[in-house]
Amino acid sequence: MTLTRTGLLEIVRNGESSGVEFKRDDIQNQDFARELVALANLEGGILLLGVEDDGTISGITRPADVLEAWVMNACRDKIRPGMIPFYELIRDVEAGKDVAVVRVSRGLDVHTLWHNNKNSYFIRVGTQSREPSPEELGRLFQQRGNFRAELRPVSGVKFGDLDLRRLKDYFTHVRRQEVPDDEDEGGWATLLFNTEFMVEDGITVSGVLLFGRTPNRFLPQAGIDAAAFPGTTKDYAARERAPLRGPMVPLLNTADEIVESGLVEQALAFIQRNVSIEGGLEGGGARRTEKPAYPLEAVREAIVNALVHRDYLLSSTDIELSIFVDRLEVVSPGRLPNGITPTRMLTGCRASRNQLIKDVMRDYRYLEHSGMGVPRKIVKCMREHNGTEPVLIEDGERFTIRLLR
Repeated sequence: MTLTRTGLLEIVRNGESSGVEFKRDDIQNQDFARELVALANLEGGILLLGVEDDGTISGITRPADVLEAWVMNACRDKIRPGMIPFYELIRDVEAGKDVAVVRVSRGLDVHTLWHNNKNSYFIRVGTQSREPSPEELGRLFQQRGNFRAELRPVSGVKFGDLDLRRLKDYFTHVRRQEVPDDEDEGGWATLLFNTEFMVEDGITVSGVLLFGRTPNRFLPQAGIDAAAFPGTTKDYAARERAPLRGPMVPLLNTADEIVESGLVEQALAFIQRNVSIEGGLEGGGARRTEKPAYPLEAVREAIVNALVHRDYLLSSTDIELSIFVDRLEVVSPGRLPNGITPTRMLTGCRASRNQLIKDVMRDYRYLEHSGMGVPRKIVKCMREHNGTEPVLIEDGERFTIRLLR
């Protein structure tokens, strides 16, 4: 979209932002490329050449054709992978002063500045372009689909830190395949490597979350913080608070019965302890009927959704399960993955941040193969149960599923 002189002046009046950068046209090519890399690694944006940091129009000093060639060469030579920006020249923004507009889109890949024979990453934070922390860089790759946090090795985890009983149960009972002898660590390493629960550098995040004896020992964010409050707001005087910890999947017996609970069962048990049963008279008669305040399928889907799709790169926060007198909320850390929005979720749009965890939870029949759990379970069950609509909220780095009582 081309800019008019009026549109450009409006941008200048509003000042620099996460998507707007001002620069003199005598900027060094590596500094120019750094700003474009940071913009592309966020949501894209525009860089105005010939505008001072304070918004003063200084204009370009190089001939227009020379400047355009310089811009294109910098985008090809100083950025990896190279980019082709949208370029235009707005003439006489002020009398005799032209401004060059360089516009870049959100990168499909993570871009780097190539300078002094090395690649450097940059991200946009407010009006500043800076190098990301390791966590920020990991999340950037994850957002672009180039990195899966669930396949990252977890430092210090050894084979003995996994629950061999659950591993054997999963492979023999759920997947129905042969497993090595208990003492054959080499055989187990091969099996875990081939199924992505292990990489060359150790046990992965998925392996620890699903089958770890004590996942929180290595991943503090591996769990659910549950609380039941007496009113409609969070209160220190909760009826019950419980940190729910342990492996994500249960231990089953040969009859497909749960011997030891996983996180889903722990969460459901907490809800059953803290949500009263509603009663009424059947058909206006004398026979009393009882039903839970929330349909089990909807609640379980909300919990599983959080466990499967949360951002495990956010290491300082757990999933939150909060029960109030008028609603139940499940809060998952992180933004929704891969362009998903609450509206798209309600229509059944499917995307996964943690595909391996999703596959395993589906193996345990927590998830439908169609991936339509939100519309088919949460929405449908709540409508049938009490005629309410679930509320899906994305607010910064938190995604909430709210069920109304």
